[in-house]
Amino acid sequence: MRHSDIWNGIDALAARHNLSVSALARAAGLDPTAFNKSKRASPDGAKPRWPSTESLSKALAAVGTGWQEFADMAQGLQGRTIPLIGLAQAGHGGFFDDAGFPVGAGWDDIHFPDMGDETVYALEISGDSMEPVFREGDRIIVAPGMDVRRGDRVVAKTKSGEVLAKLLGRKTANRVELISCNPAYPPREIDMASIDWIARIVWASQ
Repeated sequence: MRHSDIWNGIDALAARHNLSVSALARAAGLDPTAFNKSKRASPDGAKPRWPSTESLSKALAAVGTGWQEFADMAQGLQGRTIPLIGLAQAGHGGFFDDAGFPVGAGWDDIHFPDMGDETVYALEISGDSMEPVFREGDRIIVAPGMDVRRGDRVVAKTKSGEVLAKLLGRKTANRVELISCNPAYPPREIDMASIDWIARIVWASQ
C-alpha cells in the first residue's frame, strides 16, 4: 500500500463510523491529533509520515474493524454488510429458508467486499473436521444461489438440523457423499431425501 492509501483508509474508517479522525484517535486512546492531516507529512511537506502499526491497530480495535476490511477501504474497494452466524448455532432452526438463504433474527453482521448481486452470508467454523483447510474460528462465505459441483467446498444442511462444512464428493439423485479434509473423520454418505440444501463456499478468512 502507498502512503496515501493508508491515510485514505483511516479517513474512510472514521467516516464509516460517523467519526472525525480526531474522534477516532480519541476512541483509540491516542493523541486527538494523531490522524490529523497536519501529521501526514513533515512540516515542510517533503517527507511523508506514516501512522504506526500500533496506532492503526488501536484504531481498528476501537471500532471493531478487521485488517482485511481496512485493507479494502484503503484500496477504495466497496463492500457491504452480510449476515454471520456460528456453524454450531446455525442448525438450531429458523435461520434459513428452504433454499438455504439466510432469514430471521439472531444473525450478527460483518463487512465483506461486494460480490455484485450475489446473496452471500458468513458462517464461523467450529470443530476440526475440515482441518487444515478450515480451522476453528475461521469464517467462510457461502453463496446459496451458486451451482455446486463435485470437489467444491460446500455447506450442507440436513433435515435433522446438522449444518456441515465439507467437500462435495459423489452426488446422485439418491445419495450424496460429504468428505472431511481431516482424515480422522470418514466420508459420510447421506440420502438426498435427508438433505435440505447444499450451498457453495466461495471464500474463507483465516
